[in-house]
Amino acid sequence: MIGLDVMHRLQETLQARKSAAPGSSYVASLYAKGVDSICKKVAEEAAETIMAAKDGDRLHLVNEVTDLWFHSLVLLTQFDVGLDDVIAEFRRREGISGIDEKNSRTGNNLNI
Repeated sequence: MIGLDVMHRLQETLQARKSAAPGSSYVASLYAKGVDSICKKVAEEAAETIMAAKDGDRLHLVNEVTDLWFHSLVLLTQFDVGLDDVIAEFRRREGISGIDEKNSRTGNNLNI
């Protein structure tokens, strides 16, 4: 099993790109363009992930999910949210019914 070490190294690289010159890398240019541009990339990659899933092409799906995760990490790093924060949330939710977890969120206590 591949460890999370590659993801932590990626997070370190993304953090370093926040202070890099926009012309020095793709990620630095995304940070320079701001949150709206980063969000557009996340949405684009999410749509491409959905299309790959509907096509039933496993390799294409893996490629698109990788792009989606990458751009999601760019977005998280923009807000100084780390991979460990996301993992901690997964751990918090582990063993909790999806319905119960969703209902526990503020404003979601309506049983419609």
